[in-house]
Amino acid sequence: MLSILRLIVVVIYSILVCVFGCIYCLFSPRNPKHVATFGHLFARLAPVFGLKVERRMPADAGSYGNAIYIANHQNNYDMVTASGIVQPPTVTVGKKSLIWVPFFGLLYWLTGNLLIDRNNRSRAHSTIAAVVDQFKKRRISIWMFPEGTRSRGRGLLPFKTGAFHAAIAAGVPVIPVCVSNTSNKIKLNRLNNGLVIVEMLPPIDTSRWGKDQVRDLATHCREVMAAKIAELDKEVAEREAAEQR
Repeated sequence: MLSILRLIVVVIYSILVCVFGCIYCLFSPRNPKHVATFGHLFARLAPVFGLKVERRMPADAGSYGNAIYIANHQNNYDMVTASGIVQPPTVTVGKKSLIWVPFFGLLYWLTGNLLIDRNNRSRAHSTIAAVVDQFKKRRISIWMFPEGTRSRGRGLLPFKTGAFHAAIAAGVPVIPVCVSNTSNKIKLNRLNNGLVIVEMLPPIDTSRWGKDQVRDLATHCREVMAAKIAELDKEVAEREAAEQR
């Protein structure tokens, strides 16, 4: 019964946010500031799923300027965990098929996010070029999932290099965002699904990395994120165990 109630609340809330969000965005369509606004609204669903989400970021996070944010991509619950830490004006890069998701797809496009065709390698490369062009023209940041797909409990997957090609070409830092494990953590029929920690790390300067060191940069960022995620998972486990005593 609890799972049904939760699904009803989530569906109704999401439809309302998408419908009224689309209307709101029509007054300033494709404005990148909208992504954080609606990301934070979806993050408010965390308590509905029985989650306590703790978000941490450097004190000067609001003044970083142009950057590429990279985050671990676990499952659909990222929408209510990681989305709450998005800083304006940041847009995400998503697969083109998202546009066909009822209600959400139109909002995703109207808020200024970038859509790529993952089945077309040449178009994907042109999108990276477009990302670099946007950095040169506007004060904007890009949010990407370098794993390229949801990990679904398989740990931090190998990183693709697109985000790092763009960061080096645009001369902007990479800012890792780490989310503690949510795989098999959330049971819709369970009232309390525990703690999730989302932590934004300090920027990684890309100026000392050349175009021929893209893979090295990707490896370095993955190692930094893997170490932090392990640290967060340990902290979550210890705190949840202490609460049960």
